[in-house]
Amino acid sequence: MRITTKGRYALRAVIALAETSENKTPVSIKTIAAKEEISPEFLEQIFFKLRKAGFISSVRGPGGGFFFSRPLSEITLCDIIEASGEGFSVGDCSCGKKGSCDEADRCSAGKIWREMDLRLREYAESKTLEDILKDSQN
Repeated sequence: MRITTKGRYALRAVIALAETSENKTPVSIKTIAAKEEISPEFLEQIFFKLRKAGFISSVRGPGGGFFFSRPLSEITLCDIIEASGEGFSVGDCSCGKKGSCDEADRCSAGKIWREMDLRLREYAESKTLEDILKDSQN
């Protein structure tokens, strides 16, 4: 599995938004971009996807910005990564075949990859943004 810059920045930006916003007070892209040293233009692309996924909202104009539309306890690491356009697949089967494989039920290596995919997804679905913030404070 390889998370691209977009996925890594999405996680950093969402954490920064959670640390910066209070009581649904909008936070500007410029504030988050400066805090995380991410290009505001790149951050806009990421936040567009996160808003489309439905867990952040935005307000335009002076004093505008982004805020969470769902409680942090309902937003998972999986939500953030998938909304940014990333996936949770460890990779193709070790035999190198793309797509479905006729040997999938008998392939020991393929079973390992599927189990790793499952464990990774389970972890990402169990870790909420609220958990991430609590962990960073310890």
